[in-house]
Amino acid sequence: MEILKNLFYGFPDLWGGGVAHSVMILALVITLGLCLGKLRVKGVSLGLAWILFIGLIFGHFSLNLDEHLLHFLKEFGLILFVYSIGLEVGPGFFASFKNGGKSLNLLSIIVIALSIVTTLAIFSLSGTSITSMAGILSGAVTNTPGLGAAQQAFSDLRHIDAPSIAAGYAIAYPMGVLGVILSFIILRYALHINKEKEEAAAKRGMGHLEAMTLNTFAVKVTNMMVFNDSVKQIRNILKRDFMISKIIRNGSDKHDEIVTGSTIISEGDILQIVAHPTVVEPITILLGEKVDVKDEDFGKELINRRILITKPGINGKSISQLQIRSNLGANITRVNRNGVDLIATPDLKLQLGDRVTVVGNELAIAHTEKVLGNQMKRLNYPNLIPIFLGIMLGCIVANIPFFIPGIDENLRLGLTGGPLVVAILIGYFGPKYNLVTYNTISANLMLREIGICIFLACVGLGTGEQFIQTVATENGMIWILYGIAITMIPILLGGVIGRFVFHINYFTLLGVLAGANTNPSALAYVRDQTSADAPSVGYANVYPFAMFLRIVTIQIIIFVFG
Repeated sequence: MEILKNLFYGFPDLWGGGVAHSVMILALVITLGLCLGKLRVKGVSLGLAWILFIGLIFGHFSLNLDEHLLHFLKEFGLILFVYSIGLEVGPGFFASFKNGGKSLNLLSIIVIALSIVTTLAIFSLSGTSITSMAGILSGAVTNTPGLGAAQQAFSDLRHIDAPSIAAGYAIAYPMGVLGVILSFIILRYALHINKEKEEAAAKRGMGHLEAMTLNTFAVKVTNMMVFNDSVKQIRNILKRDFMISKIIRNGSDKHDEIVTGSTIISEGDILQIVAHPTVVEPITILLGEKVDVKDEDFGKELINRRILITKPGINGKSISQLQIRSNLGANITRVNRNGVDLIATPDLKLQLGDRVTVVGNELAIAHTEKVLGNQMKRLNYPNLIPIFLGIMLGCIVANIPFFIPGIDENLRLGLTGGPLVVAILIGYFGPKYNLVTYNTISANLMLREIGICIFLACVGLGTGEQFIQTVATENGMIWILYGIAITMIPILLGGVIGRFVFHINYFTLLGVLAGANTNPSALAYVRDQTSADAPSVGYANVYPFAMFLRIVTIQIIIFVFG
């Protein structure tokens, strides 16, 4: 027993100064938390929150880290986590507001506003401290960066830590996960949802996803008004984005023609077209009639192949600048970026990591591969310069003071807001100025997960001693009820508003609601309910802005009421 006591509590001769002991305790907390995070009950797991719970238990029994080391690791872990999130959401942050994304993001703003109103209403009526309510809010919406933002904001404001923030988060988090799923079940019956009908509509890209979905279809040219017109002329008439990937000439056995803007369309030609669902009907009306033609019917001379862009020199260049169609005899028809398909318009700027669909013969595609790269090995090596450069700039921005009317204190973005803003800007504008910001999904995920694991473990170890006392004095059961209210009221009201005001498809709606709560467990639950991609697309569309709002608004709450 004496050996175990020395092992866990430290012994000068054994640990030689305490750093090794601190690292051992930290690693043990994270290991146990990760193991417990793999436990699932009907597909639902508390995930990384277990690290916080284990840290609280260890902290309660005074198994703490060195104070200075604890503070450094907590802050550095938070920076890594927030910055990696910013790099992840940056490329799609501003694009998420285009077309159908406007309504989806507006709904997420409403849901976030409802959760804040609910929190402040409970704060006013119950007399619970704002630090406790900030923690409960973060836990209720399962937003771990919000926990870090609240702690950082209060520390900047009062120059002391608030254990009640972590306590509120830990108490509310489990019901934050379960409450969203329960709300989804209630919405299904309350809205009288026909799952089969909604799923069919979602697969067609209906319900605000038209601008984020691409359909491939065939049209036979029968309208004499477009006979002998060029593709460029037809595009000018429609004023819509679309791509003609293949063509079957009327009365010809030749199927290896690459369609360009100057290609002349004749009577009876059959065109394979890539376009958004909203463009399908106008194209069909203009050209003739929709026909059922399989891809292999267009001949074996032209093939489709996905090519990964891995050459740094391609980053930030538009498709027209590459002149692949004129020089190589191949045609880029669509671009997949971060899981979303984009029409390959001439002015679309390509980024490292994009997957482009290319149509051409074997030789043309082989040449195109050489131009674009298509070598995964090139992407495996991490781009560290934008990471450390961004972290440096993020720390500078974090400490720039600014003023909000009505608040006496000089406000700062802090170590959550600063790196997040810089990462979003670098992630979005970097490729436009030839700065390679791409890292593989696994590399970015590794950075993010290491950061959040270290942060949660340090928060638990640092507040564990006061956790039980705080919960006992403030009545933990009441906090659980507060968390349930903050979780479910905004989701239920947001679901009704999204359905009857915005007329959003049910599965898209659930994805948006999960994204507004930055809740991956809720998204996993919805994805199990359907084979359509609508939940994932809805989630991905609102997640960047929702994450940003969650981090910023909770700091404002602390600054105003703290």
